[in-house]
Amino acid sequence: MPVTRAVGVEAGRRGGRRDVEHPHVLIAAPHPPTRMGVRLALEREGFVVSGEEATRAGAVAAAQRAEPDLCLIDVDLAGGGIEAAASIATELPATQVVMLGATASDDELFAALEAGAAGYLLEEMNPARLGRALRAVLRGEAALPRELVARVIAEFRARTRRPPLVRPTAHDLTAREWEVLDCLREGLSTSEIAERLVVTKTTVRRHVGSILKKLDVPNRAAAVEVVSRDAHES
Repeated sequence: MPVTRAVGVEAGRRGGRRDVEHPHVLIAAPHPPTRMGVRLALEREGFVVSGEEATRAGAVAAAQRAEPDLCLIDVDLAGGGIEAAASIATELPATQVVMLGATASDDELFAALEAGAAGYLLEEMNPARLGRALRAVLRGEAALPRELVARVIAEFRARTRRPPLVRPTAHDLTAREWEVLDCLREGLSTSEIAERLVVTKTTVRRHVGSILKKLDVPNRAAAVEVVSRDAHES
């Protein structure tokens, strides 16, 4: 059952503008202790918590009602934290979104950024640093733990070195899955794909499995054939 703390939206405004000293934040996390810990840490830093939610649907609805300055969303939110972030980023472009994750996962990091998040923080971070990190996001900066910054740089370099060989068609593939397909068209092995995309071999295999299922084909060669035919016909 979602727990919501109702706070008047106008309480944080001055002359039609948000109070930069007391920005409004929505917290969305599946576990009550996590929500409580984050709320206490942020209130000590002058934030106004406009709501606390435990599900994707609750988070999106609360964000639409309160239009907070920022939403802090746990990746493991019931119903999908990444999906909640994407909905809020699309519907409320003035609201910044920051993801909260249990681990420094490449997949979750890039999925969050692709969904429109302005940052990805780890649950284990020092609570005293959380407020500063979120205020930095509100100033237009990104919020990333140090161990993930190098991965973002490596991913950017890898993407700029290679033009995509495949363009999306009607297939419901994610951006990362299309990248894996590009690599398959080049004839790269699982290990080579993992190295290029800066992910694990297990992650590559999971993406390949998802691709085969979505394209309804039995193997990698068949997947390449399908998208190559589509690209030729388009």
